[in-house]
Amino acid sequence: MKTVQISLNSIGKVKSFVNAITQFDFDFDLISGRYVIDAKSIMGIFSLDLSKPIELAIHTETGLDEIMEVLKPYIIDEAK
Repeated sequence: MKTVQISLNSIGKVKSFVNAITQFDFDFDLISGRYVIDAKSIMGIFSLDLSKPIELAIHTETGLDEIMEVLKPYIIDEAK
């Protein structure tokens, strides 16, 4: 598993983010405080405070280079 900090501070960014990650068969979770939601759920994402950075957990060890390339527009700071 890999985690990164991302920013989804507009409706357009949320839509393009969900479209980008749904091409992968892996699980993605967004973690904001004590809330963990499925990152492929637009409704779930809108239940979070999008004014702050959100932690994205990527549940795979394979294909990370490709995933990170797709996520570049949203990444704020790489962690772990």
